[in-house]
Amino acid sequence: MKAFLYHLFIISSFLSCTAVTQTVQAQEKKPNVIFIFSDDQRFNSLSMTGDPIIQTPNIDGLAKEGVFFNNAYITSPICGPSRANIFTAQWERRNKIGFTNVSKNLISETTYKNSWLAQLKKAGYSTAFIGKHHTKIGDRSNTPLRKDVDFCYYGNGHLGFYPAKKHKVFRNLKNETQVEGMLEATKAFLTQGDAYDYFYKNADASIKNQIKKRDPKKPFSAWINLNLPHASSIGGMGTRTSDPEYYKTGYDDVKHKIELPEGYPQKISLPEDVYATKDLMKYYVTAKKGKLLNEKLKMTRAIHAIDVMVGNLRSFLKEIGEDENTIIVFTSDNGLFLGEHGLGGKTILYDESVHVPMIVYSPFFTDKTKGKVVDNLVVGQDIPATLLEMCGVTIPKSYQGENVLPLIEKNNVKWRDEIFLENLFTDQGYPRQEGVRSKQYKYIRSFSKLNDRNKYVPNQSSKNNEQPIYEELFDIIKDPKEQNNLAGDKKYIKILNEYRQKCKTLVSELN
Repeated sequence: MKAFLYHLFIISSFLSCTAVTQTVQAQEKKPNVIFIFSDDQRFNSLSMTGDPIIQTPNIDGLAKEGVFFNNAYITSPICGPSRANIFTAQWERRNKIGFTNVSKNLISETTYKNSWLAQLKKAGYSTAFIGKHHTKIGDRSNTPLRKDVDFCYYGNGHLGFYPAKKHKVFRNLKNETQVEGMLEATKAFLTQGDAYDYFYKNADASIKNQIKKRDPKKPFSAWINLNLPHASSIGGMGTRTSDPEYYKTGYDDVKHKIELPEGYPQKISLPEDVYATKDLMKYYVTAKKGKLLNEKLKMTRAIHAIDVMVGNLRSFLKEIGEDENTIIVFTSDNGLFLGEHGLGGKTILYDESVHVPMIVYSPFFTDKTKGKVVDNLVVGQDIPATLLEMCGVTIPKSYQGENVLPLIEKNNVKWRDEIFLENLFTDQGYPRQEGVRSKQYKYIRSFSKLNDRNKYVPNQSSKNNEQPIYEELFDIIKDPKEQNNLAGDKKYIKILNEYRQKCKTLVSELN
């Protein structure tokens, strides 16, 4: 509530002191929320974070007007679990929502009602859920989500570059490409005129009763879930005449500057009984240089498209008069390996997989706050608590994530010194892993993939005091690319034991 009152104070300060009625109305108006969630977007995929060729002026601009989190991490770095962690504001160890085909678990209706989106609906918001959905809520048909959200417009699993090709629910879109189509759907939800009447008229019969325009008398909240730059959704990019030009020829003039990892091609840095080349999904194999460079070019184009979308969305908010009352949060569901450590894909707990860009923007931030860079360790689960606090809604006690507003508003705030990372996805050759990351060190322990194959055992290490088959320790400051494993170095045995204990403690606390 404190943050909400802060927002209200800023609103009222811009109004005339004599306009008492207007001031009271402004104080009663809650801010809108838009949460943009990209897919497989690495931390260093923006101009501002060091990509050598990409231009992301709109996302960078959002950060310059808002707050950028330099140490933001996804604790379960893979599609479904990452999204479940945002729905529940919990670590996977607590919510036990892995990929459905392995965990067999669903987000319960009770747990869903505590989600930030449902809490905003309960607080009087018009709500939208748009794009990729990769977990199950209540039942296999996601009934609580479809019934509770005013504008529920999603595709299960991967969307594809041309989403209407894979999901009939998207066939009412005029835009064939994913990013542009999801922006079109967002505009259809927000628009009060008749410009998007075709969208509702042509909607598939199965979703007609679950897509409603926002109520102009209420604040709105929209969760936009993109499935790019994920490698599964870049196929076909630029092949249709209707595709925007940047999907066809974007960055062609500078593609020779695309960088490969130092020492490429690297061998997989893990022992074969932890993870091996044969375990890699086909579209994540990075050993073929030409294929990797082409994928990196397409991913660059996809991120460019997301940047254009952010700019167009902000322009549209201004057009409909909602720009001065809309909070925007931007982050990704996880990072991605592109040859580092000899890997493709994600899930393994190195920074390329878990480190993501994260921006919190509010039109009510003061000039002193705008452009601030926060170095504290934050996680995806912190987003729900932060959004509810910014909207003046009580944070459910079930949340494990924390409200980050104190980090934005103050300096020297007492905050977590390390974060717990985990992979409980045991399909596709991935090892079960647990890790602890501080600003200086990262500890990772891996368990037997042979024993775990296609099992979901989130409590096994805590219940049985299970010992890992492999351990890693990195000094992030000296070795930011995590190339030098110190776990076998006698000089670091004290630190290794310290982080073993930290891991054991966090496993217990987060269960």
